[in-house]
Amino acid sequence: MKPLVIIPARGDSKGVPGKNSKLLAGKPLIQYTIEAALGVFSPDQIIVSTDSQEIKAVAEASGLNVPFIRPAHLATDTSSSYDVLLHAMHFAENNKLDFDSVVLLQPTSPFRTSEHIREAIDLFDASLDMVVSVKEPDSNPYYTMFEEDENGYLSKSKEGNYSRRQDCPKVYEYNGAIYVINSDRLKQMPIAAFKKVKKYVMSPAVSHDIDTSLDWIVAESLLKKQSIF
Repeated sequence: MKPLVIIPARGDSKGVPGKNSKLLAGKPLIQYTIEAALGVFSPDQIIVSTDSQEIKAVAEASGLNVPFIRPAHLATDTSSSYDVLLHAMHFAENNKLDFDSVVLLQPTSPFRTSEHIREAIDLFDASLDMVVSVKEPDSNPYYTMFEEDENGYLSKSKEGNYSRRQDCPKVYEYNGAIYVINSDRLKQMPIAAFKKVKKYVMSPAVSHDIDTSLDWIVAESLLKKQSIF
C-alpha cells in the first residue's frame, strides 16, 4: 500500500472563524492532525491543501512542504470536498508521486492519533472502496429519530418494533477523522457513492469533531482531562 495523505484545510470557517490555525490548548488545530500523520507517514507522502498562507506557515513549521496554494474556486463555502481531493491527486500525479490509495485526514479531529490511523489502514485492502472511522451515535433511527411526513406527522426514520434502545440494530455515524480510500474508485465517483465500505470504530471522546464554538469549548475541556481517552 502506497498512500497519498491529504489534509484539507481552508483558511475561512463560519462556525469557528480561522479554526484550522486557531490555538487549541496552545497549539494550532491543524497541528494535531499533522503530528498524527507524521507519526505514520513520511513528509513527502503528505499534502496539506489550503488557500491560507497562515495555515501553510503552520504546516511548514511542523516539517511539511506545502507545494501549492489551493485555487480560490476550491476554497469557498460551497466548494466540493470531492473536487479538493481530485485536485490534490492530480497535483501528485503530475509531480510523479507514486500512490495507490488516499488517506483523508480532516484537521477538525484533534484527538485522532497515529495509532488510530495505523489501525484503520490495517483494515484496508484493494477490494474495498474505503475504510472509514465511525462512532456509535447517541440517537438511533429505529428508536429515537423521526421524520415528518406530508401531513406534518412524525414517524420513525426506520421502522422497527423495539421497546428498548439496546435491542435496536446497531447503527454507526461517520466521525470525520479517518478515510482510507481506494484511489482508483475515488477517480470514478465521490465518497457518498461508495458501496464497499468497512468501518473502523472509535470512541465518542476521540471522535470529537470541531465545527462550532461549542465544539471548541468541549475540545478544550477534553484536553484538560486526558485520562478519559
